[in-house]
Amino acid sequence: MSTPFVLMIASSDEHFREMVRDNLLNVPNSKAGPEYQEVSTSLYVRVMQDSERHPNSAVILDLAGDTEAGLKSLERLKQASPDMYVIVSHYHAEGDTVIQSMRLGANDFILQPIKRSEFRDAVARFERAPKRVSNSESKLGKVYTFLGTKGGIGTTSLAVNFAGVLAQRKQSVVTVDLDWTANDIAMQVGASPQYTLAEVADNLSRMDQALFESLVMRDNLGFYLIGPSDSLEHRNYFTEPMFREFATFLIEKYENTVIDAGKNINDEVVASACQVSAAIFLVVNQEFASIRNAQRYLAMLMRTGYTRDQIRIVVNRYQKKVSPSFATLEQIKSTLNQPVFYGIPESPAFLAAINKARPLVADRQAFPDADKSIRAFVDKATKPVAATAAA
Repeated sequence: MSTPFVLMIASSDEHFREMVRDNLLNVPNSKAGPEYQEVSTSLYVRVMQDSERHPNSAVILDLAGDTEAGLKSLERLKQASPDMYVIVSHYHAEGDTVIQSMRLGANDFILQPIKRSEFRDAVARFERAPKRVSNSESKLGKVYTFLGTKGGIGTTSLAVNFAGVLAQRKQSVVTVDLDWTANDIAMQVGASPQYTLAEVADNLSRMDQALFESLVMRDNLGFYLIGPSDSLEHRNYFTEPMFREFATFLIEKYENTVIDAGKNINDEVVASACQVSAAIFLVVNQEFASIRNAQRYLAMLMRTGYTRDQIRIVVNRYQKKVSPSFATLEQIKSTLNQPVFYGIPESPAFLAAINKARPLVADRQAFPDADKSIRAFVDKATKPVAATAAA
């Protein structure tokens, strides 16, 4: 059988998304793809990331909720990926809306409420259209978010060393600390930043690469770092809309963005970071409290539209032989109904590196086994996703 046609759905209206899913049930060899509940100018980032996993795909974009925002989103998407097939939809087939959307690059239009015959015709037109020339990965940077299921399990250490390995490989890397309380990245690399996300927020409207790099510190390994203010009294200086704009800038300018999200899954900025992530590393250890939280985190992420392909379980401080009060890898897999992506073995090297205020990977000879494990994790995590990964 040929690769299924995947339709990615962009709409803030659950009823619209349900209509599309329902109609796809009557289209052979097709399935609903990722859903995007916010139609914004940064939509193109997630669409392009997901299209790498689904080369035989199209997007249906709902213009009815906010026509102006939808058209801007369409324009940015087609600028970034001119050969992406986009079907737009609205309750009205008014000339101006249809003409403007076609001028911006839409490939088709379908009227709401969606009729089965018209939907099948639209899919047939997509199937007859020329397919994307190449399935190669986009030139957009990747976002990797590390999300801990509880405090003190090494989420920051993994993020810092992940960034360190990428920087050692001469890739451009920015680390962003979104753990507003702990703010540990700077501590782990022995830095005392002069500027923070507060200054990024103040300068977003005129941000360019030169200005950004004047605001951030650069670690000796080569990655840039930016994080929150040390003041715990003020948190609202960096909002979710600000982060969306900031993330778009980072993705366009840098090959990799590594985010330490702490354990703040309910934070709206962290939620936005997850939305643009190529991979969300859900960090657990073998304690049952951590596994229980991982269940809850997974359920929340899945409810908000993330796929199992995006969420990767990483067991930190892994021990093969454990007492009955700790979970085995097989128990973790069974409990979470998801395979463990990688296990980082228990090692005193991590604490020693933290005490030295330098990433573990900065000295390959000091901790060779731990260093090897981190590098193998980075190799697996950054390997291009196979086209069939999300089948």
